[in-house]
Amino acid sequence: MTKSTITYTNFLSLANEHLWEDVPGTNGMVRFCTLSIDEETGDYTRLTKFMPGMDGTNGMGKVHEYPEEVYIVSGDLYDVAFRKWLFAGDYASRPPGELHGPFKTNNGCLVIEVSFPNRKLA
Repeated sequence: MTKSTITYTNFLSLANEHLWEDVPGTNGMVRFCTLSIDEETGDYTRLTKFMPGMDGTNGMGKVHEYPEEVYIVSGDLYDVAFRKWLFAGDYASRPPGELHGPFKTNNGCLVIEVSFPNRKLA
């Protein structure tokens, strides 16, 4: 199976706001939009949008059993686990089991994420 495809679409256009979903438990402060997905393996590419002023640092970090890549498209994002501010152009290739987050942002942040659930740790 292969990842789904889509023609040129501007996911940041207000006309496409309906394509975004709230991340549960974030009161609408973090939203995501799936760009493509392989329904068989679960591999996906998505945009994640952190709204200005979002502060999730009172929560827990995350650990995935699979690798993922993230690229900061715009804005700022603080990763508590790494004690590091991330800005447009920052990239990470996370191995399975790596702790990341929780996160906060001052000005908002847009992240592109590519995840590979089919490559889970054994």
